[in-house]
Amino acid sequence: MIVHFYTRPGCHLCEDGRMMLKLVQEDVPFQIVEHNIEEDDQLHEKFMLMIPVVEYHGEIIQYGNLDYVTLLEALEK
Repeated sequence: MIVHFYTRPGCHLCEDGRMMLKLVQEDVPFQIVEHNIEEDDQLHEKFMLMIPVVEYHGEIIQYGNLDYVTLLEALEK
């Protein structure tokens, strides 16, 4: 199971989101693929006001302030 995590350097909310994903990862096994939106103009335009963004199967699960329960419920399905 692969989860895409859209972020950028220097984003404190992204650092918190990364820690939250790792907590969920302890209960549900998945791989985190991290994308730096500053390295891709399309991703930057799409997500610049939303980061961090968690995407699974092409669907945005959550963005901004990530919480454990929302992520867990979305990834347990």
